[in-house]
Amino acid sequence: MKELIVISGKGGTGKTSMVAAFASLSKDLILCDTDVDAADLHLIMNPKIQEQHLFKSGNTALLNIDKCVQCGICRDLCKFDAISEDYKINSFACEGCGVCFYFCPEKAIDFPENICGDWYISKINQGLMVHARLGVGEENSGKLVTLVRKEARNIGQDKGYNFILTDGPPGVGCPVIASIGGANAVLIISEPTVSGKHDTERVINLAKHFNVFAMVCVNKYDLNKEMSQEIQDFVSQKNIPYVGNIPFDPAFTKSMVNGQNIFDYNPDLPSCNAVKEIWNNVSKILSSNTT
Repeated sequence: MKELIVISGKGGTGKTSMVAAFASLSKDLILCDTDVDAADLHLIMNPKIQEQHLFKSGNTALLNIDKCVQCGICRDLCKFDAISEDYKINSFACEGCGVCFYFCPEKAIDFPENICGDWYISKINQGLMVHARLGVGEENSGKLVTLVRKEARNIGQDKGYNFILTDGPPGVGCPVIASIGGANAVLIISEPTVSGKHDTERVINLAKHFNVFAMVCVNKYDLNKEMSQEIQDFVSQKNIPYVGNIPFDPAFTKSMVNGQNIFDYNPDLPSCNAVKEIWNNVSKILSSNTT
C-alpha cells in the first residue's frame, strides 16, 4: 500500500486544497488528515461520519479530599509545584508524572487518563477518510497523528485499499515527524518567497533525515517567477523531483468558501490543468520502484 503525505514548511501554502483536488482525481483511496491541531480537510470533503472514538492520552492527578490526611508527602515530591498549601491540585501545572499517585500512603490521589479529543472514520465519495480533532489547548498531537495513520493503514489492509493520501501538518515539529515516518513519499508544497524557499529546505532536510522520498511543487508560482525558478534550481541541485507549478487562482479560495475542491467548483480552470499535471507526475513516481 502506497502512502503519500502532502506537507509544507508553514501553514497557508495550499496543502489542504491540493489534497482535496488530488482526492477528486483518485478512486478507492483512504484520505487521512493528520493536521489534528487545526483540522480542516473535512470542510471540503464533506465526510459522512461512520465511527467516532475518544482520544485519550496522558494523565492528570485528582485529589480525593475525603481520604487525604494532609501528610505533605505529595507536596514534597511534586517537582512542578502543582499542589498548593491547602492541598488543591492545579491541573494546568500538573505534568502527569504520577509521583503523587504512586507514593500517597492513603491512596487519596486518582490518576485518570485525559480525554484529549476525538478521531473519526468517515465515508467520502472517493472511499474512506480517517481524521481527528485535538481538544483546545491539549497536548500529545504527535500521538494522535500516529493513531490516525495507524487506523488508516489498518483499514486499508482490511478492505484492500492500495493508496493512502494524507494532508500533513505544517512546519517541522513533532506532528510532522509523526506524519512522515515510514511513508513512501512526501510532496512538499512551496511558495515563491524567500521564506518559502527556506521552509522548503527545512522540510527537505527533515524528509532526508527520516529517509522518506521527497518531491516538490510551487503554488502561486506566477506571483514571483524569479523566486519560483530559484526554488526549482535549488530542488534540482538536491536531486529531488520537481513535479510542477500551480498558478495563482482566487478560485481556490472561492471553492473552499463553497465547501468544494477546485474540480467540483470549476474543472475547466487553468489551475485544474496544472494540478492534473502534478498529480500525473506524482502518480508516475509513486508507481515506480523509486519509492
